[in-house]
Amino acid sequence: MKRLNLPLTEADVLDLKAGESVLLSGTMLTGRDAAHKRLYELIERGEELPVDIKGELIYYVGPAPAKPGYAVGPAGPTSSYRMDKYAQALMDLGLRGMIGKGARSQEVIDSIIRNKGVYFACIGGAAALIAKSIKREELLCYEDLGTEAVRRYTVEDFPCIVAIDCRGNNVYEDGVKRYSEERG
Repeated sequence: MKRLNLPLTEADVLDLKAGESVLLSGTMLTGRDAAHKRLYELIERGEELPVDIKGELIYYVGPAPAKPGYAVGPAGPTSSYRMDKYAQALMDLGLRGMIGKGARSQEVIDSIIRNKGVYFACIGGAAALIAKSIKREELLCYEDLGTEAVRRYTVEDFPCIVAIDCRGNNVYEDGVKRYSEERG
């Protein structure tokens, strides 16, 4: 299990390999569909973003309300494909990577390679476990979006898997290929 501190450096990303288990500690951004749409619209209009995304990871999450003693409630990943139409523009502005669940489009994979980025996957259904690694949250923008607002999480030993590395190696495609080869 590899332990990394956030924000990730380019050297960190270059050293990652698809399929590796990673524990992340430091800070990351959060956001889902509605926040991504707003950020994308600002980019399209050539306007400045309300948050600096350069070198950041963004976690696709909309957490449930926090229980006593926790920074957030259950905070499992949402399906990443819903952000595919926005991911390239954000990566081209310096976003280092994303955390979510599920496969990504070829356009996003190409953007990950071009920008030397990374896509991490979290295990769906483990929202309560993931919430234990989130130590603090801070609202950054789009408060009107509720749980879909852009926030900054401070995390400690946040569990994830390198799903797509900066060379385009992809656990979703590679896993399907291996399964097919094993089945003949």
